[in-house]
Amino acid sequence: MVEAVALFVLGLFAWTFAEYVIHGWLGHTLGGTSAVLHQVHHRDPHAVFTIGAWLPVAAVWTAALIVLGWSPAIILLSGMVSGFALYEAVHYRIHFCGPRNGCERYLHTRHMRHHRGAPDRYLGVTSPLWDLIFGTEPSARLEPAPVAPLTGRTNVRLILSFHYLRHDLGQS
Repeated sequence: MVEAVALFVLGLFAWTFAEYVIHGWLGHTLGGTSAVLHQVHHRDPHAVFTIGAWLPVAAVWTAALIVLGWSPAIILLSGMVSGFALYEAVHYRIHFCGPRNGCERYLHTRHMRHHRGAPDRYLGVTSPLWDLIFGTEPSARLEPAPVAPLTGRTNVRLILSFHYLRHDLGQS
């Protein structure tokens, strides 16, 4: 039981690094489809594009469970998938809800600073850990972000239409 809990927590921790890599390196540094989608999100934060990743994530997790059963690997993967779910919830709340406590206010402020003037900084959405390790966390004290939560509709209804990708590539 202790081993399973440790593996799950290790999966959550591993997700924080995966989040940093996906957001910082794929979304901002290396280019490609991920960067195109991420640029759309920066121009229009209503564009919640990672929601479309749930089907492939669920398919991979289900296939792994079928092949591996409740093995240590699936427990680790379950921690990573749970980290992804937490990331999705936090990122959505940052953009569409007011902070309810000090932790949410801190994460909201960091992410709004990332969106509004420091796109190469504050790359961790759910944790500053990898920003501190890789030097993308500014040393200045954070003042509350001057950006209120968004209002209006999100693009969640367009989950599988790839509307924003077609639009950004000049297609209709």
